[in-house]
Amino acid sequence: MTISVTGATGHLGQLILNELKGYDVRAVARRPEAIEGVEARLGDYDRPETLANAFAGTDVLVFVSASEAGRRAPQHRAVVDAAVEAKVGRIVYTSITHADTSASPLAPEHLVTEGYLKESGIPYTFLRNNWYFENYTGNLATTVEHGVVLGAAGNGRIAAATRADYAAAAAVVATTDGHENKIYELGGDQAFTMAEYAAAVAQRFGKPVAYQDLPVAEYAKALEGFGVPSAFANVLAQSDASIAGGALDVVTGDLSRLIGRPTTTLAEVLQKS
Repeated sequence: MTISVTGATGHLGQLILNELKGYDVRAVARRPEAIEGVEARLGDYDRPETLANAFAGTDVLVFVSASEAGRRAPQHRAVVDAAVEAKVGRIVYTSITHADTSASPLAPEHLVTEGYLKESGIPYTFLRNNWYFENYTGNLATTVEHGVVLGAAGNGRIAAATRADYAAAAAVVATTDGHENKIYELGGDQAFTMAEYAAAVAQRFGKPVAYQDLPVAEYAKALEGFGVPSAFANVLAQSDASIAGGALDVVTGDLSRLIGRPTTTLAEVLQKS
């Protein structure tokens, strides 16, 4: 069985490749020269002509979604079309929590992609990933320095997990049977609010840290002040608004069941940070 992993130079893609050591794996990326240890092929979402060749001979395609919000629909259409042309046997796609009902501005592109995949006739599995802990912990030093976590998520709860947890699930689904045409709502075993996150950071580092909830427009402006482009700042702020409405308060146990262990906890993540 040959498994191809797209987005193989990205954070999640690299972790999935690591989980698939020992299997017949191909890495697909726009910079294949940056990949070591496995066969790497050029496959660029923005250059559809590169994709069918990249996928040739693939039994299972782990399709890691593109990273640029607002551009995913055409990029993902190109991936699905190429997979059909290459006669890929099965596709495992990294989607978003409740893509079919979520108020998150990130959900529509994922839902469109899920539709493409259903129409393709290729057996699929949708891994609807909740938030990554790394969305928050990547900025820990600044958070601790300033003693504040900004957001617009209100009291909404987030069932986050680590990228490594999600990568482990993708590898299990890619290498075992019984996942055809199934949808898994993946996330942590315990959800938390941003205020709880701030309190956990304060406890871990022994410094005062508080969550400051802002109106959506103000949070978007604050993100712009940190150098986030305006359009993406608005997407992030609206994503927080959807969290306030419960978009990521989804604890199903699907992730821990797939990986055969509890998901990584917030305390464990902070302890390693």
